Amino acid sequence: MPACTACKKGPPEVSLKYCAKCSTTPYCSRDCQKDDWKTHKKICGKQDPPPRRSSAPPTSSALDAAVSDPFTRLDNGTWLYDRPEKDVFHLLIDAYRMRMEDNYKIDGKCDEDSIYGGSRDGVAGFQRFLDKVASKRGLLPAWWNEEKKAECVRYGQGEDPWARLDSAVEKADVSDHYNDGRFPMQLRMFGEAVYGIGPGGSNGTAMRKMLASMEGGGDGPFGGRPGVMSHFDVSGGRRR
Repeated sequence: MPACTACKKGPPEVSLKYCAKCSTTPYCSRDCQKDDWKTHKKICGKQDPPPRRSSAPPTSSALDAAVSDPFTRLDNGTWLYDRPEKDVFHLLIDAYRMRMEDNYKIDGKCDEDSIYGGSRDGVAGFQRFLDKVASKRGLLPAWWNEEKKAECVRYGQGEDPWARLDSAVEKADVSDHYNDGRFPMQLRMFGEAVYGIGPGGSNGTAMRKMLASMEGGGDGPFGGRPGVMSHFDVSGGRRR
């Protein structure tokens, strides 16, 4: 019979849930999962079977309409403006999933209402995220309301295999899906605007402003050549 990896208790004394990242390591509670993280993080994701990931193939047309100068828009809070509704839903879902992945992988933490905390579909956690986005004045487009919030949640439960809330994403998945190595940085910077802090306690302000300046033709420390920055992601946080 399986038992909690930390306290060694098992059914029927306690019920077990498996780590959402690797799907192989059982715990009876969030506290036990936290207690075991220092040990578990060394092997998490290296066991079989691998965690469930989105099955959508990489695509260069993940969004219906590309928006120019994304880092400028992140800097002035208009990143979601002037986009089709479906693109806004898509980006909100991915910003949430990227943040939950970073919380788990970088900080060793997970929200109880996310799939990393044992939630079957992650819907409650995403709804809470949307409420937090709405509480930050000006981040959402003018057409956003409670009805659109409900549509966005339904989109995350719908037929699009990429955007499902019950599937996790990693940084590499996002880069492939959007065909853009810096797209995870966009999602993380939007998440930082929502939560007030980046993953791992990082602060992406300096990077965001530098990239925004380079979009506007300004010279960064690399002579204003955006391509040089493609491998940098200071908002990736720091491991503990």
